[in-house]
Amino acid sequence: MSKSEKSNEQWKQELDSETYRVTREGGTEAAFTGKYWDLKDKGVYNCAVCGEPLFSSETKYDSGSGWPSFYAPASPEVVNENDDLSHGMIRTEVVCNKCDSHLGHVFPDGPPESGLRYCINSASLAFENKEE
Repeated sequence: MSKSEKSNEQWKQELDSETYRVTREGGTEAAFTGKYWDLKDKGVYNCAVCGEPLFSSETKYDSGSGWPSFYAPASPEVVNENDDLSHGMIRTEVVCNKCDSHLGHVFPDGPPESGLRYCINSASLAFENKEE
């Protein structure tokens, strides 16, 4: 998997302002405002920046947090986790392994399948419907 490397100016030209703010500046959308927090359709959630398949609807669940939540990524190789000490908190940031876009955070309070809750911003995702 090769890294996608572009300058901030290139990203600004290619992405809408909210996607840029979230994915390139590490922003967070307000709870219950993103387009995918309550989506129940079957499909794949790709990175909104590079198109890499990140999460499946099969691992999505309603965490009650107001953000799309998953108990596992599509595969372990598609995301990286980094320590995030911002805002006076200790958290684990989740980024796309292909383009280093900020996706959200992972917390150890998920369902029994993994015990993890990948709390992901809708602005960092592009849903691909796979309904039969």
